[in-house]
Amino acid sequence: MEQFLPLILLFGVMYFFLIRPSMQKQKKEKKYIQEIKSGDKVVTKSGLHGKILSLNDDGTCIIESGAGKMKFERSALSMELSQKQNIPPKENKLIQKK
Repeated sequence: MEQFLPLILLFGVMYFFLIRPSMQKQKKEKKYIQEIKSGDKVVTKSGLHGKILSLNDDGTCIIESGAGKMKFERSALSMELSQKQNIPPKENKLIQKK
């Protein structure tokens, strides 16, 4: 049993520092994609900024940007970048000063 203790300990540490946070992030991102609505400002993972015009049942959305209207998969939306985009201006200035 003592031979396996370091291996079990190593797996436990890897689980709590690598696997679990990754699973929680995936859950948050999935929840964010399900909760978006028309009119939200979003940023895609490729860096395109825009506003959601409509959401389709097939997992796509129409985004209006400076280049016009484009159709994207919902999975192409970045939760982290979009949330930074939607911070009110006062809070955004405070974050930038830190």
